[in-house]
Amino acid sequence: MLRPLAADLEERRAAARLGGGEEKIARQHQAGKLTARERVALLTDDFTELGIHARPHFSQRAMDGKDAPADGVITGWGHVDGRPVAIVAYDFTVMAGAMGMTGEIKVARVRELALTKRIPIVWLLDSAGARIQEAVGAQFAQTGALFREQSVMSGVVPQVAAVMGPCAAGTAYIPGLADFVPMVSGRGSMALAGPHLVRAAIGEDVTPEALGGARVHCRKSGVGDLEVADDEECIARIKEYLSYFPASCEEAPPRLEASDPVDRMDEALLDVLPESNRKPYDMYDVIRLIVDDGRWLDLKPKWAKTIITCLARMGGRPVGIVASQPRHLGGILDNDSADKAAHFVQLCDAFGIPLVFLVDVPGFMVGTKVEQAGIIRHGAKMLHAVASATVPKITVVLRKAYGAGYYVMNGRAYEPDLIVAWPSAEISVMGAEGAAEILFRDAPNKADMVEGYRKMIDVYLAAGNGMIDDVIDPRETRPTIIKALGLAEGKKLERPYRKRGVIPV
Repeated sequence: MLRPLAADLEERRAAARLGGGEEKIARQHQAGKLTARERVALLTDDFTELGIHARPHFSQRAMDGKDAPADGVITGWGHVDGRPVAIVAYDFTVMAGAMGMTGEIKVARVRELALTKRIPIVWLLDSAGARIQEAVGAQFAQTGALFREQSVMSGVVPQVAAVMGPCAAGTAYIPGLADFVPMVSGRGSMALAGPHLVRAAIGEDVTPEALGGARVHCRKSGVGDLEVADDEECIARIKEYLSYFPASCEEAPPRLEASDPVDRMDEALLDVLPESNRKPYDMYDVIRLIVDDGRWLDLKPKWAKTIITCLARMGGRPVGIVASQPRHLGGILDNDSADKAAHFVQLCDAFGIPLVFLVDVPGFMVGTKVEQAGIIRHGAKMLHAVASATVPKITVVLRKAYGAGYYVMNGRAYEPDLIVAWPSAEISVMGAEGAAEILFRDAPNKADMVEGYRKMIDVYLAAGNGMIDDVIDPRETRPTIIKALGLAEGKKLERPYRKRGVIPV
């Protein structure tokens, strides 16, 4: 009796796995994209699919007679490098991956799985957005749980939203609320309204790429985290990202055995800084010399480039590095760089990843343009995030640490577990030249005044008065940080009770 039923079951599964059919699969490949199932297979060591038999919901009369295998979305869970991860992959071969009612019931089930089992969730996005045939009408009143549930999951489990094709309207807020958003260049795009709706609403003709492609969101808006060349690189970066994170906020970040000696001291660190403190250098050269095996994962590297936010390992421990970038505008902080750093600090703090601050900051940008754009509000956001973070925090001042820039880069008042400086460091409200210009602008011997003020901001004065913990040889930077991370591993901070802080936005 069961043999014909089992055969029928296998036929149904095979038909569902074909998605929109061979022709649409070939069209997906011709566009340089993998199918949803191929992406899932590349990401996971194995995959358990849920909802393979899904079809358009019976209540949607506009979909009568229309076929949509799995209702256009692949859902389930699989192991990524041996750890369970919840997966959602929109299938562009089925009605352009549009979000239908049954499909969203499936996705809600996977969100529940991720939250209750405390495992990461990964969206592989390639979708035209809400299925208009189903979305138009009063039943829209019951929708929207997706974004509320994503907000509830925030900081509980890691959330990755890979933009591998179009993400219009409903699907655009998924990456907007996610922690990590890689985008495939030339193929991935996201916008609250697609080109057709934009044309209808405001008469603007625009391509998906110009409206919300990887160049827009990874370089201008800051919504995207990383531009990648193709689906394969996108999947590789997702795996790399997840390798730094615990399955949930209730676990410690995964620690690996370090092949790179923890006491390694690199001579090249003595040659990083130029002779003049006005000349730029590349902070990535420092990062490369102090992290395990010279490897890191950059987040938002092409947006707000005056500050670096990246994940790396030191002594096998995952760390989040917040570093000034003197190569761009001297490392000065502006609205975008403050937002970038604040988001990254909150991300690391949420999942127990220690923070390392590499400081060479001349302060915040000044002038009417940035004031009108709200630099006080944006700077306060970074102040709030750094002050609120309770993970281990290590600060190394390499050169300049001026004004409020010193504060937001985890200065002494912001509870660093260790704060040290190179002999080249200067900690002050401003540099010697700026102070002399204000205090002695009419003095005939201003050069002497500059030199006198420079002596007042000598790093050994701060060290001599117990305001920093030590002045270190640059070559000692890696072992010093790793020792401090070991000491701070069991860190406990008590805060006054509150329902939540009110971060400036």
